[in-house]
Amino acid sequence: MYHVLCTLYLVLNTNRFRILNQVVMDKVILNKAIKYCTYQERSQQEVRDKLYEWGLHRTDVEQGIAQLVSDGYLNEQRFAIAYAGGKFRIKQWGRIKIKLALKQKKVSDYCIRKALEEISSGDYQKMLGKILSSKNKEVKEKNPLKKRYKVAQYAISRGFEPELVWEGLKEE
Repeated sequence: MYHVLCTLYLVLNTNRFRILNQVVMDKVILNKAIKYCTYQERSQQEVRDKLYEWGLHRTDVEQGIAQLVSDGYLNEQRFAIAYAGGKFRIKQWGRIKIKLALKQKKVSDYCIRKALEEISSGDYQKMLGKILSSKNKEVKEKNPLKKRYKVAQYAISRGFEPELVWEGLKEE
């Protein structure tokens, strides 16, 4: 009888230790996720992938995401606006390329639309004009049609809309 009671006591304490250990680990991982989110804006999918990488299970991951969103550490619209603005200003990407990159990060269509609205038309046209003129000076093609085609292809590959690119080339 004593042996059975000791075994039962060990089992109960082991389970209590596991539960306590899990609670402590969840807090540690949540703090790690908070630091991950405060370093730079992140999409929900990036955080979700990182939490899975850290060994959390699906329910814990979703609870963690919900906690980060409710505490304001994770905001998909804020991420989309920051991402789109950065890619436009720094990498000189057009709307098409930005939209595709945000879709790859599994950002909602609403947030993508809001992020693209933040890029002003005037700045967008100026950036396109700057890209077209710099590439036009760079291309060494003698044939003017081939040169225009190469310049247009470059701007289109940067994610600018073909209609705007050809319109911009007509103005030059």
